[in-house]
Formats: sequence, C-alpha cells, structure tokens
Amino acid sequence: MRRTLLGIYLNDHVAVVTAGVELARRFARAEAAWAGNGKLDRLAEEMAEDRDALVDMMRALGEPSRPTGHWAGWLLEKAGRLKANGRLLNRSPLSRVVELEGLRLGVEGKVAAWRTLRARAAVDPRLDADRLDELIANGRSQATRLERLRARAVAELFGEETDQAA
Repeated sequence: MRRTLLGIYLNDHVAVVTAGVELARRFARAEAAWAGNGKLDRLAEEMAEDRDALVDMMRALGEPSRPTGHWAGWLLEKAGRLKANGRLLNRSPLSRVVELEGLRLGVEGKVAAWRTLRARAAVDPRLDADRLDELIANGRSQATRLERLRARAVAELFGEETDQAA
C-alpha cells in the first residue's frame, strides 16, 4: 500500500471522525430527551455523512483508506468512556458537558481538514472546491449547534455564573 503524508494525514482524520461519529451516536441515544426534536440524531447522521465524504475524497485522490483508521476511531471512542467522572456504572452529570466539548473539538478538527483539502483543491482538480466549501459551512453550523448545547449544559450543571474569578 502506497503511503503519502497526505494519506497519513487523511487516515488520521478518518480515525478521529469515526470516533466522533461513535460518540455522537451514543450521545444521541443517552441525551435525546434532553436535547429534544431529534437534534442529536441529525447531528450524528451529518457526522457520518462527513466521514463518508472524507473517504470519498481520499479515493478521488488515490489515497487508500486504512481499515485500521476506522477501528482505531471506534476503539478511541470506547476508551473515552473510561474517563474518571465520579461515577462507575451510570452517566455522570459531568458526562454531558465533557462529551459536548469532545464533539465540538472533533468538529473543529474536521473543519481544519476540510480547509486543508480546500487549499489543495486550488491546485488539484480531483477535489471539488464547491463541495469542500459546503462541508466547511456545514462544519461551522455543527460547531455552533454544539456550542449552544454545551453552553446550556454548563449553565444547567454549574449555574449561569461560570465565569467567576477564582
């Protein structure tokens, strides 16, 4: 299998996006009632579509997708469940905030990858610049929606006055 720096970079992003998809799906199951209106299910589906778009672009560039990337992302999400959060068997009240922050970080990383590919699209006709612009805009929308949910979760857990000086 041919390995290029771009291929390694994109496979690493596939692993992280896969972890994000797994986390988004689990979060949607656990917090559907809290978020309401199927918001989290839609977000998880969008993230899965983004992963598929990334794999499609890799294929267009002739970069092989390593199955280990998908498995690594899957395992990364499972390992993330083992964090110390004050609870052993049940979800901690802190889980909602930490998981929303993790999802937000993942989306920001995904947008960075789209921007990297967008820059490459200027010199590589195999990449669709308009599609990348759309993916960047969608990623920004996802980050905004996640931030609204995160701010709500923080306010509910820690109270409205979270910016108090120490």
